[in-house]
Amino acid sequence: MAGRPAEPEVIWSRPERAARGPRPAYTRAEIAAVAVRIADADGLDAVSMRRVAGELGCGTMSLYNYVPRKEDLYELMVDLVAEEHELPERPTGDWRADLTALAHRSRAMMRRHPWMSRLMSSAYGFSPNTIKFLEFSLWCLDPLDLPYGRKVELVAMVNGVVTTYVANEIQTAERTRSLPWPAEREHEIRTAYLEKEIATGRYPRLAAALAEDSGPVDMEAVFDRALSRVLDSFGGG
Repeated sequence: MAGRPAEPEVIWSRPERAARGPRPAYTRAEIAAVAVRIADADGLDAVSMRRVAGELGCGTMSLYNYVPRKEDLYELMVDLVAEEHELPERPTGDWRADLTALAHRSRAMMRRHPWMSRLMSSAYGFSPNTIKFLEFSLWCLDPLDLPYGRKVELVAMVNGVVTTYVANEIQTAERTRSLPWPAEREHEIRTAYLEKEIATGRYPRLAAALAEDSGPVDMEAVFDRALSRVLDSFGGG
């Protein structure tokens, strides 16, 4: 019927090549690799069907024959990067250590691809390589006596901690790069303002907290503590 919207479809349900006809000029992996390269260099907003097609050397409309929607392109990108997890052959049997190791690998991967923090959601979480990652994460939790629903919740919370920390790191770095003066000067300006406000006596608890300041915050230690607390809440310390 004319005007009827297309049926929703997952790109992984579509065969990469038709049973008949000429061999496709590009594979999904090749298309995804170009998109990832663009995003790594210029950010996610720089990824467009037109630019990807241009770098592949084909017309934009031709690219739509391989990737019907931009959301499908994002899904291909997430799946390609998820392959970098390089999962071990099997868990060690220490679920806390295994999940902690996965979290650190995920953090390193997201640092290599800063745009990933914007796409880390269930909308792009069920591609072949992300499903493998989820299955392995649940395998790591075999020793933990919890229903699978709670285990999935734990994996999601760990991934949430990783995504939140990396997103904050990226935003902080981007803001620092955009400053019209050195980052040290920005720190001095904000510190002076805060000290002036503290001196009013209206913020005694904040003043006490700052009085205990022992120097620069070790963000790696903060990350490990946050991760450990999530794990503690599911299985004890």
